[in-house]
Amino acid sequence: MKRSIWLLYIFLVSVCSLIAQPRLTSNKETHYFGQVEWKHPVTVEYAITNTGSEPLVLTQVTTSCGCAVANWTKTPIAPGEQGRVSATFDAKALGRFDKSVAIYSNASPSLVYLRFTGEVVQEISDYSRIYEHAIGQILIDKASLEFPDSHWGEDPQLVLNVVNTSDRPYEPTLMHLPHYVNMEKEPEVLLKGKRGIIRLTLDTEKLPDYGLTQTSVYLARFAGDKVNEENELPLSAVMLPDFSGMSETERANAPRIHISETEIDLTTQLTKRNRAIHEVFLVNDGHSPLQVNRLQVFNNAIELRLKKATLQPGEVTTLQVVVQKKNLNKSRKPLRFLIITNDPVKPKVEVNIISSK
Repeated sequence: MKRSIWLLYIFLVSVCSLIAQPRLTSNKETHYFGQVEWKHPVTVEYAITNTGSEPLVLTQVTTSCGCAVANWTKTPIAPGEQGRVSATFDAKALGRFDKSVAIYSNASPSLVYLRFTGEVVQEISDYSRIYEHAIGQILIDKASLEFPDSHWGEDPQLVLNVVNTSDRPYEPTLMHLPHYVNMEKEPEVLLKGKRGIIRLTLDTEKLPDYGLTQTSVYLARFAGDKVNEENELPLSAVMLPDFSGMSETERANAPRIHISETEIDLTTQLTKRNRAIHEVFLVNDGHSPLQVNRLQVFNNAIELRLKKATLQPGEVTTLQVVVQKKNLNKSRKPLRFLIITNDPVKPKVEVNIISSK
């Protein structure tokens, strides 16, 4: 009898150890660059989600050749949260390429391979796979313009790549640019089939407040173009408090936010209903009160209802997420929201919403 109980105990322990483990899930297995210009490095980024029940640690990431350099999230990835793995390819050799990224972790299996492919050419002739967004006869590489995680006094930049596929010369211009963003163009005029850039610089000292500031700018498709939904580009900037002056003691006693999930799939609900409702749990895992300073949405299809804004250590609250189906297609703005808190390690939490397959 005692032997049977002991064997049962060993079996249950073994089962539990198998269940309680990290699990590595990537948002894609293969990335296709299409044509890549010779000696112009390109970077692929994979979103790595821990779909297990224990912290995921990426112990090492390597590439299949010295022509690519990998970077990855070095800190443990909590269950339900995301990390990043990126690989930068130098594009120094002409011709087709098929490379792999090896990710070593404490998950099972402990080694996972991801791939990236494409072709290095002297001059790009097909931009359609690289710049997937078209506004009229102008191709661009971004559907929205975002300045993430800036601090007061910084001047971060972003580049919008532009290709002219029309039959006439084109001057790339963004209309209704806000006063806190400066624009430069290279070159001033693009001939047919040529590529240029619009470089934007954010002046954080002119932002109205911490958290998310968002507006819309409009890409002119031709001289004298008008502003409308077809050439709208959402522009957003996130400015966060600077906790760099905190002492080690203050950091050790700081609040810590934990969220039950950072990716919400509402596809099934929105297929059957006009409105989807989902609850997310927020926990303060730190040693002092956690303050949710702001909840900010990018898209007006999202409504957020927070039960409690201040959480004592160990306290839990619910955040109800409501998505109105009728408003989903009225804007190009991303379907996600931000949670801004006084957690010095994670002052901003970004939650993405999936509304269709």
